[in-house]
Amino acid sequence: MLKRLDKIRFRGHKRDEFLDLAESPNASDTECGDEIPVKIPRTSPRDNEELRDPAGPGTIIMASGVQDFNRTESDRLNEIKGHLEIALLEKHFLQEELRKLREETNAETLRQELEKERQRRLELEQKVNERSHTVCSRLQKWFYDKFGEYVEDFRFQPEENTVETEEPLSARRLTENMRRLKRGAKPVTNFVKNLSALSDWYSIYTSAIAFIIYMNAVWHGWAIPMFLFLAILRLSLNYLIARGWRIQWSIVPEVSEPMEPPKEDLTVSEKFQLVLDVAQKAQNLFGKMADILEKIKNLFMWVQPEITQKLYITLWAAFIASCFLPYRIIGLAMGLYAGIKFFLIDFIFKRCPRLRAKYDTPYIIWTSLPTDPQLKERSNATVSRRLQTAASRSYVGSSAPAGINKDEDSSRFHTTKRGNFHEVFNLSENERPLAVCENGWRCCLINRDRKMPTDYIRNGILYVTENYLCFESSKSGSSKRNKVIKLTDITDIQKYKVLSVLPGSGMGIAVSTPSTQKPLVFGAMVHRDEAFETIFNQYMKITSASSNSES
Repeated sequence: MLKRLDKIRFRGHKRDEFLDLAESPNASDTECGDEIPVKIPRTSPRDNEELRDPAGPGTIIMASGVQDFNRTESDRLNEIKGHLEIALLEKHFLQEELRKLREETNAETLRQELEKERQRRLELEQKVNERSHTVCSRLQKWFYDKFGEYVEDFRFQPEENTVETEEPLSARRLTENMRRLKRGAKPVTNFVKNLSALSDWYSIYTSAIAFIIYMNAVWHGWAIPMFLFLAILRLSLNYLIARGWRIQWSIVPEVSEPMEPPKEDLTVSEKFQLVLDVAQKAQNLFGKMADILEKIKNLFMWVQPEITQKLYITLWAAFIASCFLPYRIIGLAMGLYAGIKFFLIDFIFKRCPRLRAKYDTPYIIWTSLPTDPQLKERSNATVSRRLQTAASRSYVGSSAPAGINKDEDSSRFHTTKRGNFHEVFNLSENERPLAVCENGWRCCLINRDRKMPTDYIRNGILYVTENYLCFESSKSGSSKRNKVIKLTDITDIQKYKVLSVLPGSGMGIAVSTPSTQKPLVFGAMVHRDEAFETIFNQYMKITSASSNSES
């Protein structure tokens, strides 16, 4: 077969000179048949006529040409057919070789064995996982039984933002909270009272014994054990008191306050008075706390440099001493100084206030430290003084006559919100507010003779001069809204309570004059008592002066 194939291969030209039909995209097994279409070249009509005409010239030449053309075409077809047979045979031999290779390698069996190995591997992995799972579950169960309770304590949980519900305002709840606050602060207040009693030598024997024991403990280095022993002793006494024993360990005798039974039903005025009392106590407490915190802040913020400089030098001295001296000597010095100051120096300073004001450095520093409102008042006073000084100098230098005294000069420069005082109230230049009410008292004028709401109540400022009572309305407009009352025209003056339902004596002053049917009331006055005393004293001064002049 191979010999035949070689013969076929060497019949025509070499294989490389022809198109490889097996590699062409349109070549297939079905295209290798015996019937292959042959292209016949087209001839022109003129050539056909020459071929048909045997008698024409060149007939022999054309016939020989046609025969040569047919011979070459058949040779080409035979060569193409031979190449196709070669391609088919090569394909057949390649398929036979591929089949033999498949039989020799036995790929199917190998594939089956590979699948079996995969299954075995999966089974082994599953068994190992089951065994490890059982071991881990047992170990986890044992660990949870032993330490699960402790592990749960360390579990992190998200924070819950709970909003506290505010209780509504209740007079009964308010009184109960006040009593609870007093009872809760009672041990602290008693402890402070006992310390102050020791420092003041309220009981001479007790203070002397405490001083000797303290100094001896500090000298031998037993100060800390002594304080711990006192704490243990206090707890032991508290335990005995809780068990029903009657033990009183206090230098100052306790005063039992009478317990008022809680009232079930309170009137409106009692509830309002209770709220005012609580508000006043809270105001005073918050004010004291704010003063302490502001003083400490101003001490460290160099608001008063001369005071903070002392603290700065003291801290540097303490730092240098702590670097070079042993702690035992430093503790001994501090303990001795604290005992001497607490038992002796403070006692002397409390009994001698003048000596304290001169030599008690901590007291002087603390009292001289300003609070924020004091700083604000100082700054405002400084600015106002500078403005007044500048204004007085400019006014005196420009237009002041030479014969004016100081009282007349100060009366001219006193102004209200809308201008000079005498111009606002149409008074003489000598009339000016008294020193007590230089800035006036804020109040509201209630004129019961008027029926219009705008004229019935007016907000403004009340001034007192030597001869007049002047009210400046806060509303802008003409001077008709202002009120001027001559002190000698007043027939009656008394303290007045505008609303009878409110507790207390009220915050108003009623003034009666012949020109009004009902008394004029100056209400909502914070400094009512001060204003009343000023008006009444000035009224008595004028009336007495007028009676003396008549006599």
